[in-house]
Order: sequence, then structure tokens, then C-alpha cells
Amino acid sequence: MLIAVDGPLASGKGTIARALAARFGLPHLDTGTLYRAVAVAVLDAGGDPHDAAAAEAAARTLDMSRVDEAAIRTAGAGAAASIVSAHEGVRAALKALQQDFARQPGGAVLDGRDIGTVIAPEADVKLFVTASPQVRASRRWNELVGRGDAITLEQVMSQLLERDGRDAGRAFAPLTKADDAIELDTSDLDESEAIAAAIVIVEASTS
Repeated sequence: MLIAVDGPLASGKGTIARALAARFGLPHLDTGTLYRAVAVAVLDAGGDPHDAAAAEAAARTLDMSRVDEAAIRTAGAGAAASIVSAHEGVRAALKALQQDFARQPGGAVLDGRDIGTVIAPEADVKLFVTASPQVRASRRWNELVGRGDAITLEQVMSQLLERDGRDAGRAFAPLTKADDAIELDTSDLDESEAIAAAIVIVEASTS
């Protein structure tokens, strides 16, 4: 069974995807970590995320075994990831890696922004997880503050809206709901409720 989970920042897609993978015994790939790792690699080398050539070079030499999980989860890494992910060369370099993961025997769960539309349009189940900008900004702010980042809720909201616009407006593989995806709005759901709703959707779609 192949499950695609797409959605914007802090919608809950990652939490839901991990829970679905555990529930159905499937491997899980958070594709956002790939773009975050590329962004951090560019920044660590003193490069500019807007430099398409530098970003593509980082993507083609990416070694996920050497990625610093803490470094790729910062607000700065997320903002830079949104920039590098708009480069066609970066997306091309990482596409095969994601598709290989998706097409492994037995199935998988992948979450990102273009799984159901580009990476795995053949997925058995496609979820598009969303929530209001206010809810998503609050979630992201709590997450960052919990990690020790000095950032205001207003700054997070500004960054979130900027990133939403960049993700939806990029020319290559923009964030968009697949025609056959089922939308799950988590605005008024807590974590357990969102996971339960996703499980119901998957079971109904595969029964």
C-alpha cells in the first residue's frame, strides 16, 4: 500500500504520516528533510539558497547519513529549504530518490508537498492535510520556542505566509491538492483526533 500525504507547513502532515506508517507497518519518508538537508548544506558551505547551481550540487551529493537533525529543524533551515526547493535542478536530483522509496516492495508512506501530484501520482491513498494559517503558525511557533528559538508568533506567521506563497507559486511541482486526494482539515482537531481521522480515510479508501 502506497500512501501520499501532502500539505503546507505545520498542517500536521508529518505527524499523521508517521502514525499511518506505524499503524499499517510501512516505511516512512519525510521528504521535507531532504530539502532541509540540501538547504543546510548550502548555508554551511557559505552559499546562497537562491543560487540554483549551488543548491543542485548540494542535492546531488546529499548524504542523509551525515545530516544533523537539530540543524535542519530550525526556522532558518525551513525558510532556506523553501527557497532551494523551488529550483528545478534540486527537485530533479531528489525525485529519483523519493520515487525509489515510494516504489519499494510492500509500499510506503511519504509526506511532502508534491507526493500525490509528482512523486507518486499512482498512490493508493492520497491525503491533503491542511489547517488555517493561524492554527499552523501557532503550532510552528510552539515547536520553535520549545526548541529554544527566540522568535515571535508574528514572525512565524509572516514566514509561514511567505513560504505558503512560494510553495504554491513555484513553477516546478507546486504545492497543490491532487484531484483525487482527500482533504483533511486539522484546524479543530488535536493530534490523536487528526490521526484517527486519517486512519479512517485510509481504511475506507482501501477496503
